[in-house]
Amino acid sequence: MNIVIPKENSALELRVPMLPSVVEKLVKKGAKVLVESGLGETLDIKDEEYKKAGASIEKNRKKLFSAGDIVLRIRKPEAKDLSLLKKNAIHVSFLDPFNEKKLIDDMAKKNVSAISMEMIPRSTRAQKMDALSSQASLAGYAAVITAADNIQKIFPMMMTPAGTIQPCKVFIIGAGVAGLQAIATAKRLGAKVDAFDTRPVAKNDVLSLGAKFVEVDLGETGQTSQGYAKELTKEQLNKQREVMKQYCAQADVVITTAQLFGRKAPLIVTKDMVDAMKPGSVLVDLAVESGGNVEGSVAGKTVERSGVKIIGIKNMPAKVALNASLMYSNNLFNLLDEFWNKDSKQFELKLDDDIIQGCLITHAGKIVHPTFASAKK
Repeated sequence: MNIVIPKENSALELRVPMLPSVVEKLVKKGAKVLVESGLGETLDIKDEEYKKAGASIEKNRKKLFSAGDIVLRIRKPEAKDLSLLKKNAIHVSFLDPFNEKKLIDDMAKKNVSAISMEMIPRSTRAQKMDALSSQASLAGYAAVITAADNIQKIFPMMMTPAGTIQPCKVFIIGAGVAGLQAIATAKRLGAKVDAFDTRPVAKNDVLSLGAKFVEVDLGETGQTSQGYAKELTKEQLNKQREVMKQYCAQADVVITTAQLFGRKAPLIVTKDMVDAMKPGSVLVDLAVESGGNVEGSVAGKTVERSGVKIIGIKNMPAKVALNASLMYSNNLFNLLDEFWNKDSKQFELKLDDDIIQGCLITHAGKIVHPTFASAKK
């Protein structure tokens, strides 16, 4: 079974799908691994390191894809790559299936078995394969470091002969994987941290990290089966914003992490909330690529409003690309390892398994995932 790993478009992506240390583990399991020449160049990893791990190097991208029984990558395939895929190949990457209907249709027509990494179930068994969580955790860390680099003050309290410096006040909106890592990082840097989440179950997690949990009585809320916050009503959103406006006004740094699975991110921080913030403060919108939590945030840019920096970095995990690549590599390996037949040394696509049922979008010329198959009818 040939496992092929193509280069990502380096203009968009600094991470790599698999590091040499993880390639070596696949080779030891009996897989034949082919990587595109220059795969690790964004991380200064030479082809020679992949060779030492047991991989073959292929310079011709067309030959690489045509040899692939399994294709491993981070981003969804571009149209020119899709045409190169081998019939019945298994393609594993983030696919954004809710917003990429044409791509899903084309993959089905191509007879590709498409596994979408964002659709890995959030179950105990699948936790080691959960790339959304692994990348979100690093995004939360990187968001705090980015904020610290953009604000003109230090995070910790400091007592000096010249006087006492008060700690930076950080307000984190959303206490999912990214938010909790942001809280932990800000606390380690010495900041005073407040955090809010619509899900009551998040309170204990926030408190365990030493932050204050901001409580707003929104009535009935909750979370989806994937662990995401449910969408709020207009009345709940307005009530939430009233309280958050007070905390934003007091904060030096605000980090928003709220996302709705498969849908546009909710608008949480409005222009009047930004206007209420202190000049020189910083806003980091981690949801900017899915619509943004902050009114006026722009994907890929830092803009200023009323003296407040609004940072909308795309692909925040790539700010720590080496660690992000290692975690994603392990997510891919764990997925393959879970369904690896030791005797035949093959990856088995077990269609009756709950993990495969959760993340397999197309197979045998059809859209097989019930969510997207039903959308076609």
